[in-house]
Amino acid sequence: MDIRVYLLSKGATLEDRGKVWKLLLRVKDVSATSYMSLVARGPSPMHEKIRNDAFRTLATDEQFLENVTEDMLIRVLNAFIWLKTSFPSGGITYVQGMNVLVAPFLMTMPEMDAFYAFSNFIWKFCPLYVQPNLKGLLDRCLKILDPQLYYSLLNKGLSANMYALPSMLTFCACTPPLDELFKLWDAMFAFGIHLNILFIIAQLALIRSDLLSSSSPMKLLRKFPNLEAASIVKITRSCIKNLPPELYDQLVRHASDET
Repeated sequence: MDIRVYLLSKGATLEDRGKVWKLLLRVKDVSATSYMSLVARGPSPMHEKIRNDAFRTLATDEQFLENVTEDMLIRVLNAFIWLKTSFPSGGITYVQGMNVLVAPFLMTMPEMDAFYAFSNFIWKFCPLYVQPNLKGLLDRCLKILDPQLYYSLLNKGLSANMYALPSMLTFCACTPPLDELFKLWDAMFAFGIHLNILFIIAQLALIRSDLLSSSSPMKLLRKFPNLEAASIVKITRSCIKNLPPELYDQLVRHASDET
């Protein structure tokens, strides 16, 4: 069975998830010497921002706090910046939210592997996510998929940048629980980073009635409900079928292609 189909139907096991993610993210070279040399360089030019964000990372998630230390986050993110300075990468640097993005990698694989998987993820799959250039794509997709909800939110002054930016920039990692996030990332790594946008639209669909009936929907959107991976993936698959080919093509390319 194709590994992608298997992941969609069964999901990765806890023991194998790190290996599967590295395979899907095309992590081929994992060098302990290179990683340790980057760590040995100490605080990067972004160290203060990294340190200030690190202690807030998933601060209420006991499972995360039991398995990942603040020092691990800081080492990986500083090493990422040092690697970036060695190999210029089109303006990519540390931005707030990367601390949350690296957390799932540290939960599913050893620190060194997490560094290389995270770096590949940012540089090869979603470089545009760390630059202010998402071009209102979620709003455009929502307008096609659910015009009633789109205009209801718009009439109350709500665009996606106002309520969905944390979820977009962290690939839903800002919403608990981690076990459900892992299942979403199984599907996303298997079938494409572009699913991130549709995952968020699927989350809106799950609270659609409440959003339409609320006089202040932003109160509901300040904190998305807990992730339900199976329901989100099911709705996402339906969304894909209903998007015009041209818009879907832009969605597929939006994380790494500016054209």
